[in-house]
Amino acid sequence: MANTTKQLTNTEVKQAKPRDKEYYLADGKGLQLRVRPNGTKQWLLKYFKPYTKKRTNISLGQYPATSLSKARKETLEYRELLADDVDPREYRLEQKQIGREACENTLYLVYQKWLKTKEGAWSKSYRKRLTQALELHIMPALGAIPISKINAPNTIKIMEPIADRRALETVRKLCRWINEIMVFATNSGLVDANRLSGIGKAFKPPDVTNMPAIKPEFLPQFLKDLDQAHNEVTTKCLIFWLLHTMARPSEGAKAKWGEIDMENRLWRIDPSRMKKRRPHIVPLTDQTMQLLETMKPISQHREYIFPSRSNPKAAINSETPNTAIKRMGYKGVFVAHGVRSLASTVLNEQEFPADIIEVSQSRVGKDSVRAIYNRAEYLEQRRVMMQWWSDYIEEAAKGKEPFEGIKSKKHLKMVQI
Repeated sequence: MANTTKQLTNTEVKQAKPRDKEYYLADGKGLQLRVRPNGTKQWLLKYFKPYTKKRTNISLGQYPATSLSKARKETLEYRELLADDVDPREYRLEQKQIGREACENTLYLVYQKWLKTKEGAWSKSYRKRLTQALELHIMPALGAIPISKINAPNTIKIMEPIADRRALETVRKLCRWINEIMVFATNSGLVDANRLSGIGKAFKPPDVTNMPAIKPEFLPQFLKDLDQAHNEVTTKCLIFWLLHTMARPSEGAKAKWGEIDMENRLWRIDPSRMKKRRPHIVPLTDQTMQLLETMKPISQHREYIFPSRSNPKAAINSETPNTAIKRMGYKGVFVAHGVRSLASTVLNEQEFPADIIEVSQSRVGKDSVRAIYNRAEYLEQRRVMMQWWSDYIEEAAKGKEPFEGIKSKKHLKMVQI
C-alpha cells in the first residue's frame, strides 16, 4: 500500500507551536517531528527492530540544528540499513565507538604498542637509535594525530627537510620504521590500509658506500704497520681477532669469555648481539686460541675478553680498532669492518664455496631458497677454511708473497659440500 502521509514543509516545521502536551508531526517513512511543551523540536525515526519487530525510535537531532532535508536524508540512510536487517541505533553506537577508538589511537600510542611487540627482538643500541630518530623527527608533528588520519602527503612533507640536508639514510630508515608501525596498525584492525606504503619512493635512495678495505696484496704492509704501531695489547689483539674471525667490530668488541668453548674450540656468539638476531658459531683456529691465551692474564677474571681501559668491567668501544687504524695512516683506506670484505675477496679468489663463506660471515643472501640452504653450519668445512685463512694472515705477517704453500688448492677437497 502506498504511503499517503502528507509530507511536511519547511514553513510548517518552523511555525509549529508548543502545546500543553507534546505532539508529533509526521513526514512519512517513519520520520516525525516531536514538539514539546517547552518549545523544543526533535526529529525521530520510528521503526521496527530487525528480527524482534519491536517498535522503537532513534533521534535524528533537534530542529533547527538538524534541518528537514537533513532529517530526510538520514531517514533514507537508516531505511537502507533496515532493509539489510541492520538496527540503525546499534549501527550508530558502533560508529561512535569506532570514531572514539580512532581518536584515542594516536600515532604515538600505536607506536608505543608496536614497540612492546618488539621487546627482545632488537639490541638495546638498535632500539635506542630507532626510538630517538622517530621521537625526534616524526612524533613531534604527527604523534598526536589519530593513526586513521595519517596520510602520505603530510608525512612526506615532514621528512622533506631531512632529505634536503642529504640525510637520505635517515629518511630511508624513517620510512621503513613508520611503515612497520602502519602495518602493525593495519593488522590490528586500527586502520583499513597502510596509506604510507609507498612514501619511500618520494625520496632519492641513499648512496651505497662500501666499507673501505685494502686489497689482499697490501695486507703484509698493513700487518707490518700494525706490529710497529704503539697500540695497547687489548686493542692490537682485538684487531687481530677481527681479522681471524671475520666478525663485525661490535660482535668482536663485546666477545665474552662465557661464549668461548675452549674444549671444542668454538666461539658461540649470543644471538642478541648478531645483526640478524641469529645464533652464530665461529670455529677457533690455532692463531685465535693463541690470542685468547694472550688475553687471559688481562681479562679472564672478567666478563669481556677485550675490556675497556677506563672501565675494565665493560667491553672495549667497538670504534677503538678504527681509531687505532686511522692513527696508523689508514684513514679513508681501511676500517675494522673492511676485514670482512678483505677476507671474502681472498676466500672467493681461492674458490672456497660461497655458501661456506657466507655462513662464516653470518650473511644471508637475497635468494630465499639459498638462505634456507645456508642455515646449515658446515662446521667441519668451516674449520678447514678458517684455519686456512688464519694461516694466510700469518704468512702475510711474515711478508711472504705470494704466500707459498697457502695458495695450493689442496684445501678445496676438504671443504666440498
